[in-house]
Amino acid sequence: MASLDAVVKQVVSKYGNDRTRLMDIITDVQTELGCVSDEAVAQIAKILDLSKVDVEGVITFYHFFTKTPRGKYTVYLNNSAVANMKGRAAIAKAFEDAVGCSFGRTTSDGLIGLYDTSCIGMNDQEPAAIINGVVFTNLTQEKVKEIVTGMKAGKDVKDLVKEYGDGANQSDLIRAMVKNNIMRKGPVLFAPYEQGSAIKAALSKKPEDVIEEIKIANLRGRGGAGFPTGMKWEFCRKAEGAKHYVICNADEGEPGTFKDRVILTELPHMLFEGMAIAGYAVGAQEGIIYLRAEYLYLKKYLEKVLEDLRAKNILGKNIAGKGFDFDIRIQMGAGAYVCGEESALIESAEGKRGEPRNRPPFPVQKGYLGYPTTVNNVETLCCAVRIMLEGGEWFAKMGTAQSKGTKLLSVSGDCQNPGIYEVEFGTTVNTLLEMVGGRTAKAVQVGGPSGTCISKKDFGRRICFDDLATGGSIIIIGPDRDLFEIVHNFMDFFVEESCGWCVPCRAGNVILKQKLEKIMSGKASTKDVQELEDWCKIVKATSRCGLGQTSPNPIYTTIQNFREMYEAKVKKDTDYVSTFDLLAAVEESCKAAGRIPKVEEH
Repeated sequence: MASLDAVVKQVVSKYGNDRTRLMDIITDVQTELGCVSDEAVAQIAKILDLSKVDVEGVITFYHFFTKTPRGKYTVYLNNSAVANMKGRAAIAKAFEDAVGCSFGRTTSDGLIGLYDTSCIGMNDQEPAAIINGVVFTNLTQEKVKEIVTGMKAGKDVKDLVKEYGDGANQSDLIRAMVKNNIMRKGPVLFAPYEQGSAIKAALSKKPEDVIEEIKIANLRGRGGAGFPTGMKWEFCRKAEGAKHYVICNADEGEPGTFKDRVILTELPHMLFEGMAIAGYAVGAQEGIIYLRAEYLYLKKYLEKVLEDLRAKNILGKNIAGKGFDFDIRIQMGAGAYVCGEESALIESAEGKRGEPRNRPPFPVQKGYLGYPTTVNNVETLCCAVRIMLEGGEWFAKMGTAQSKGTKLLSVSGDCQNPGIYEVEFGTTVNTLLEMVGGRTAKAVQVGGPSGTCISKKDFGRRICFDDLATGGSIIIIGPDRDLFEIVHNFMDFFVEESCGWCVPCRAGNVILKQKLEKIMSGKASTKDVQELEDWCKIVKATSRCGLGQTSPNPIYTTIQNFREMYEAKVKKDTDYVSTFDLLAAVEESCKAAGRIPKVEEH
């Protein structure tokens, strides 16, 4: 193996000594050396003329970066709520028994490390894990034993995959055991289309007319927020800047969401063509797809798709002979839920910690590298392709007053047919439950942990921006599940994923979790439930970005819709009195400091 200095110099040189490519540099250095040690940090910082703090800050921010070795084979086992519902505990024990160490540790010989990780986009085939970038799904205790035996024998992880999924998952560039589980195809995403036809249709119009067609369709962002796409493109086009950029947000980190995974696998040509259309509309020549680290197994395949599109003149110089230049590069993430927020994603794409920016200015004004940037979801960009082919009016005939077209849903949990479903906006939860085989559900989590948990009385509500908005995650919760355990899992997730920038989110979620645990343990009174609800409102109202503004939702929406569950846990007509003696607690420190504790009179 080459020396550390040689590896670092080679990697940094590969990216043109460009500090904005720090994410890629750290990724490659870690791949070569197994971690990014203090020595490697110092070397990277020196070459890029950055402070060591800047480099170390990026490494420590992201889940999949590490300063110390995590094993020749690093096992990341999903610990999402659905994984737990599907038997994760037994799989975790099987790994520990076979490997000989507990989770959060690496074996003494440095061979195998066991680590927890948040949702990896495989909720339709849990329990699932990522080992050295290779995905393993539908794990059983027997499969775990075989995998560990293979690792101990020194086998390549790819050779431990014994079966392959459907569709492009079988291609030589993927060879993954992941299944698409496409359960319902709709007219927008899955209808046939000829590659290149949509960008040609767009190029036959003026950019302003393309934007107008998107506005006629009333296409709203499919990532969850639902901002009008035409308006976003118009703002970006009109913003002053020597360059404009298009960024595709493929960082679907919301637990329970996996629809983008399927689009990236089966419809990447459509997605990249959608990015080209957006580029033409806003006046951009460069596009970036920000791909979550959990989907690293798709990268080589996606790179090949980009090459094919360049060869067909759908990307690159003078597209379709119309004088329009546009190309796309892939930017890998490294495991940070907050990077789903567009300004945090931009910070990450620039090689920084994925911390949300203050707004204004908005990304369409000053985004990537300070230039006007439109950030759009994977599904949104695919919808733009269909709109170019069929027209805005055709698209707007589907859906509801405020939600036009179709929505791709990721359905998992307690149902017979987990997978993805393309349904028309306005579909009721009841209709969806019938469709997926989940009629016995006692609760449905719409929009993932940051969304809304509804009870049976609300199953008649509609999935749309007018009513129940969702980026795509639908988790079905059966009658025998302990809803408290699921809520607690969600709060664990938010505590872990807070970027830590603002106190309401950083500390508030910890307080919420602790108060929830007090109720779960049966040590709370009736007033504690109200206090918990009040704290939810405080965190939602005072947090800086969307993460903190929605992180209390698992507790807040279950208090609203399942209040009887909370009331059954508390001691009615009982006030727990704290026996904590403040004066005794501070006595020793006061003596050391020469202070006399002040006793306030009441």
